[in-house]
This record gives sequence, structure tokens and C-alpha cells, in this order.
Amino acid sequence: MDLAVRAGLKGWKFLYLGDLQVKSELPSTFKAFRFQQHRWSCGPANLFRKMVMDIATNKKVTLYKKCYVIYSFFFVRKIIAHFFTFFFYCLILPLTILVPEVYVPKWGSIYIPCIITMLNSVGTPRSFHLLFYWVLFENVMSFHRTKATLIGLFEAKRVNEWVVTEKLGDGVKNKSNNKSIGFKKSIFKFLGDRVSVHELGFAAFLFICGCYDFLYGKNNYFIYLFLQTITFTIAGFGYVGTFVPS
Repeated sequence: MDLAVRAGLKGWKFLYLGDLQVKSELPSTFKAFRFQQHRWSCGPANLFRKMVMDIATNKKVTLYKKCYVIYSFFFVRKIIAHFFTFFFYCLILPLTILVPEVYVPKWGSIYIPCIITMLNSVGTPRSFHLLFYWVLFENVMSFHRTKATLIGLFEAKRVNEWVVTEKLGDGVKNKSNNKSIGFKKSIFKFLGDRVSVHELGFAAFLFICGCYDFLYGKNNYFIYLFLQTITFTIAGFGYVGTFVPS
């Protein structure tokens, strides 16, 4: 992305080949996927911090292109999108249930997000049946993306962390090479790779909010909150993805 932005500021143009297909290998575990998403979210945020002034003062590109890169490409897609998904659906909306004086209209909490999600899924009709589960899972991943974006924006200590994503084929090889690990070490490694305290903590928070809405609420948000609680719990125990037996 850094090279692409710098080349664009030099006046280069790129050609998108929509019919070109290449094979890609998936991350071996959910933990590897989280590291990958951290890198993909932290990097653009940090690049935005470092290059926003270079983009704004560049004289080789038009004003329209500057506004597009700064506002649409970086600010909205790489920063605001993560912040809004996490803060609104995982914090603000559940907290409004505990404060009856705050009212969130259904067009803002349900209708408009559903329309945007439906429009995003038009390009992949074969996966339309997974749309509902994808929304719940994206809300879980928005927590990690938001944290990574903040690290990139404020250049925290993990900003230069580069963990190479272990792919599925490498995971199978490592399983066959690690059969001699002791039982206690394997248990601690299993817990470290599979259990995430942050997701379980959010699952407990959403469950409490859902129970309160079920008892005292009027908008039936508890349906969403309980489903999101289940998703956070599944992710917290690492039961996401495919596990290939050794």
C-alpha cells in the first residue's frame, strides 16, 4: 500500500484486472487470522498518519484525487469504518439499553445498516446465505481492527510488529513436527492459541445487556445481543475456522 500511494502521488495510473484469478492460502488458525487483520488495519492507519501531509501538499495530482485518497480511501474506509462498527454495535447500542433516556431510532440501528450490508453482498451472490453470520463475525473482528487502528494512529509499541501469517499448509507441517511436546506445554499452548479473554469479556458484557433488555426493554434488541454474545463466545474459545487433524 505504501508503494501504491507513493506511485499514485507521482502521477502513475493503475489498471484493475477484474477477471484475473490467483490462488490464495488461508491462515492456519484463528489466532493467525487475528494477527493478519491487526497488520492489515494497523499498517494503513500508520501510513495515513505519516503521509497525510505529503498527500495534501502534493502538486502532481488533482485536488479531487487528494480528497479521494485522504477522505474516502484512508479516513472513511480504513479508520471510520472500523470505529463505527465497533463503538456503535458493540458499545453504544448495548449501553443505550441500560440508559432508557437515550433512544436510537430503528432506521439508524437496523434499516440503513441492513441496506448497506445487502448492497455489499451483491457482488458475491454465492455467499448470500452466509451474510447473517458474516455480519456477526465482522462485529467481533471490529474490536481487533479498532485496536490495531488506534495503535497505528498513535504509533504505540506494537506499530512496527510484523508477524508473518502462518498459512494452513504450514500449520499441518508444524503439527506433525510438534508431537514430542510435553503434555503441560501442549495444554498451555492450546489455551494460548485458542482462548481469548477479550472476546469472552465482551460476550459477558453483551449478555448482561441482553438480559436487561429482555426483562425491561421495548425494542427487542436482546435478539441481536444474544446472537452477538454467542459469536463473541465462539471466537473467545477459538472455535472459528477449519482445523486439520495431524
